[in-house]
Amino acid sequence: MARRGDELREHILWAAKDVFLEMGFERASMDEVAARAKTSKRSLYAHFASKETLYVAVIDLVRGLFLARLKMPGDYAEQPGEALTLFCGRYLDTLLYEAQIQMCRVSMAETARFPEGAAQHFDVMFTEAQARIAAYLKSALGLPARTCAEAAQKLIAQLLYPRLLRALFGLDELAKTLDRDGATPAVDLKPIRKAVAEVIEALRKK
Repeated sequence: MARRGDELREHILWAAKDVFLEMGFERASMDEVAARAKTSKRSLYAHFASKETLYVAVIDLVRGLFLARLKMPGDYAEQPGEALTLFCGRYLDTLLYEAQIQMCRVSMAETARFPEGAAQHFDVMFTEAQARIAAYLKSALGLPARTCAEAAQKLIAQLLYPRLLRALFGLDELAKTLDRDGATPAVDLKPIRKAVAEVIEALRKK
């Protein structure tokens, strides 16, 4: 049975995501997207008026997928240290996934053409993760919002350097698959647990 309506739109988005990841924005074509989605160009244009519109929709799709996987720190464990460790582990696990790094490269390459899309990508990769950590610290430790925001920023910085830069420059091997339902992140939790413990200890002394 042929896909229609919202089902077809979502199917096109997933196909377009793969095309943009493999080819980048400039080389990707609506013909290729239609072929991958196994639909007609007429149906494709009925849902997305242009390649630019389709690209922005793909960024929104990626944003939603990232946040849905990340969840909130409190969803992982009751004890603050363990909750933040697992949250940060899942954050790195998702961020350093090959497809995510590829999408990040595409977004960076198209920043001048799609500044709003780049801003959305930055928000989901950095700002939103930091905000979720800060909100959890405020709730769990009862400290001022500004103090928790500064601690969250410090923790994110420790997590990302140099891992993210090495991934973006192709210096480290990236995961080809992502266990979307796995309870335990694939990354090494020992350094994350240490960084989280240091942040919490420093906050409790304030």
